[in-house]
Amino acid sequence: MLSALDHLVMYVDDLPRAVDFYSRVLGMDAKEQDAGHADLHLGPLTLRLQRRDSQATPRAAVPATGGMELSFASRLPLEEVERHLTALSVPVELGPVARDGAKGPVNALYLRDPEGNLLEITRSRR
Repeated sequence: MLSALDHLVMYVDDLPRAVDFYSRVLGMDAKEQDAGHADLHLGPLTLRLQRRDSQATPRAAVPATGGMELSFASRLPLEEVERHLTALSVPVELGPVARDGAKGPVNALYLRDPEGNLLEITRSRR
């Protein structure tokens, strides 16, 4: 019946700060749509940043910030990712550590975005 995830919506309080983080820190391609939301592209994935106070409908029953956990696969070695984050003064919360990813064994770094969402950056150990 379904073929893919079209996009994922993340609620934010500070849209410009969130767009800056996901584009400057994580390298996603930002395309501002309007004052209430922005679409960020990463390959086939679209992450929609939606202001929590936006009047867009329909919407989640309880739009909240900081409650998501997202995992991104890195094409770079995690040591390079960690150096990049350090250069931008973005703290790494944990890692690199060995984990079991959705597609097999990975090494992972954990950090938080400005809204408090937990982000995992992984690299396959295969």
